[in-house]
Amino acid sequence: MDQSKIRNVAIIAHVDHGKTTLVDQLFQQSGMFRENQEVAERLMDSMDLEKERGITITAKNGSYCFKDYWINIIDTPGHADFGGQVERVLRMADGCLLLVDAQEGPMPQTYFVLKKALAAGLRIIVVINKIDKPAARCEWVVDQVFDLFVKLEAPDHLLDFPVVYASAKQGYAKHHLADESTDMVPISELIAAHVPPPSGDQNAPLQMQVSSLDHSPYLGRLGIGKVTNGTLSINKPIAVVKRDGSIHSARLTKIFRFESDQKVATDSAGVGELVAVAGMDDVTVGVTFTDADNPMPMPLIEIDPPTISMNFIPNDSPFAGLDGKFVTSRHIEDRLRKETLADVALRVEPMTEGVGYVVAGRGELHLSILIEKMRREGFELQVTRPQVIMKQEGSVTLEPYEELTIDVDEQYAGAVIERLGMLKGQMQEMTQANGMNRLVYKIPTRGLLGYRSEFMTATKGLGMMNYVFAEYGPYAGDIINRVNGVLISMDTCTTVAYALFNLQDRGRLFLGPGNRIYAGQIIGENARNQDMVVNPAKGKKLTNMRASGSDENVVLVPPVQMSLEDCIAYINDDELVEVTPKTIRLRKRSLNVK
Repeated sequence: MDQSKIRNVAIIAHVDHGKTTLVDQLFQQSGMFRENQEVAERLMDSMDLEKERGITITAKNGSYCFKDYWINIIDTPGHADFGGQVERVLRMADGCLLLVDAQEGPMPQTYFVLKKALAAGLRIIVVINKIDKPAARCEWVVDQVFDLFVKLEAPDHLLDFPVVYASAKQGYAKHHLADESTDMVPISELIAAHVPPPSGDQNAPLQMQVSSLDHSPYLGRLGIGKVTNGTLSINKPIAVVKRDGSIHSARLTKIFRFESDQKVATDSAGVGELVAVAGMDDVTVGVTFTDADNPMPMPLIEIDPPTISMNFIPNDSPFAGLDGKFVTSRHIEDRLRKETLADVALRVEPMTEGVGYVVAGRGELHLSILIEKMRREGFELQVTRPQVIMKQEGSVTLEPYEELTIDVDEQYAGAVIERLGMLKGQMQEMTQANGMNRLVYKIPTRGLLGYRSEFMTATKGLGMMNYVFAEYGPYAGDIINRVNGVLISMDTCTTVAYALFNLQDRGRLFLGPGNRIYAGQIIGENARNQDMVVNPAKGKKLTNMRASGSDENVVLVPPVQMSLEDCIAYINDDELVEVTPKTIRLRKRSLNVK
């Protein structure tokens, strides 16, 4: 493949600004699919969790042809919790498409991903997406993006960035707002013109660093990366330099290049090509494939440290082992170790007290996605309340702070501001437009644990909150996240409608009738600030007398439905979330409630 005609481009943006939809359109309009071929929507989001949640969790690779150019696309996650993915896959890119919503403008994650792209020295093309929105304000957004470049101290040659306007949903892009367009060609033209071809010497010793991993049911683990120097060939002896510096010999059995969203086998790959390779079962992110006779390892990928940790412990509830296939501590350890090979932003250590593992990551979503993947694979486990990771500098304790951006209707802004003050948030900025307030806060990460569901309730589901790690700062003191106590079952039993009817005046219920529960399990939230032990199986006493008006209809308020993230955010330090393939339960650490 002609090195000068290769373009390696990462698509970066804040969550939900349209990255994956844009990739769909670029692929579909490239002519790489048959006219009658059925193409899935959001082609690059291949995981079930990604399709369900509408977010990108892992970086993906694809490519398409434009004229005589071969354009490799790297679709990156938008959530700050998966920032570790963004940092390492940018190593494969020579330029970036920065997508910005034509109404919202730059958001916290825009700042984060742009900072990483500028640090890597990548050429950036700005795509103002969703210009078909009625409230689109393209000129304002371009000004805001320029201000963001200046704030991040971008070098002068990057400040004169090319801009293209697009509606990925409608499938068109244009160089100027007044242009007429029916396709995405302007984006491909800018990529060909402004993204430099990959640098590197075809005749130099081989160098390729693994930036991400994939898995094949037939070939095992696949290492994905860019050939930086030399030529990669099948069955040719190579040296593998691991993260600890040790060197091992190996042979690659398969090399795949990316065509649209598929992997196509090839015998060799040259400089600048993005490939997936098979032949090493223990390949990990960051290892370098290099020349066997003249090993030249590449610098290790530096990753921002984790900010949140949780304890993963074996399930010891009375219902342990009823649902899952993998329930022991050894099962959990093996699965977590396997995850760390693919996710370099995750850290796993044995607990110092008791059986279990301390798992540290970049945020609640980062860890809850891992837990959800494990439960779908048949694991049973229990997890503790998330804890922020503190730092000690001399005698000063430092804790992580987030930059929080909130868009909320004016009528709800007062309640939000009051609550964020209680959570030790410091307002940095407040702007108003079209009846909406944008609030920017600097707030301890501890203050945001569990706040999202509370925020959605306070704003009637109409608010938007986004945050990104800012820095470590002084410890902010005690923060009370949850003030209400809980309703705890006094016995192992099956819930009864009559008992729940009498309990619903005490607070909010998490379960309906007919649920099998155990002593010490949490069935609801108390309206008061202390815990209450209750009997959810208490039936109505029957007599042989009947009188008109003495029988009440049992009308139950629907129980509160809580997702895994809601449960993790809800619990206090003396509580656990029990996760099985079929059920998520809340419980007290100590089940002795009598």
